[in-house]
Amino acid sequence: MNTVGRRPAALTGTPGTGKSAVGRLLAGAFGVLEVDELARRHGAARGAGRAVEIDLVRLRQALREPTAWGNADLIVGHLAHLLPVREAIVLRCHPVELLARLRRGRRGSPADRHANFVCEATDVVVGEALAERRPVYEIDTTGRSAGAVAREVRQRVAAGGPTRVGTVDWLSDPAVTKHLLDRDP
Repeated sequence: MNTVGRRPAALTGTPGTGKSAVGRLLAGAFGVLEVDELARRHGAARGAGRAVEIDLVRLRQALREPTAWGNADLIVGHLAHLLPVREAIVLRCHPVELLARLRRGRRGSPADRHANFVCEATDVVVGEALAERRPVYEIDTTGRSAGAVAREVRQRVAAGGPTRVGTVDWLSDPAVTKHLLDRDP
């Protein structure tokens, strides 16, 4: 779908919100590229598997070239919003459900999972995306299938539109604040 030189959208969010699952579903309709793959193409990645370290400064510099994106319409990853994309679509998930997803998937250590809970509860990715001064669009994935979320992302990528944030407020949920306050350091 993309013409070479057009900046893609970012599909981003805290680990466990559903980015990769949604990206896989959209791969037939759009040019979808994971951040780590993009970084490898531009010599800005070290490591393998989930332990890839991205040199964001180097990658951002490489992406200044109009053809650097190839045919990508959507860049997927928890760092995608920090790249020079046209907009950021931030997937959100209730932190209690997020924690359960990460535990089920045996993703990260307990400390890593807690850090992801805190990041999601306190809107870290949304705040970072807004700081980049481009349109930001939140989608709550809590209790939704990857297919339903993919349909909403597909519409957003195709149509674009204004910023839509502030639709998610996890800190108003007593279960979230209790978890944050009861957690041993």
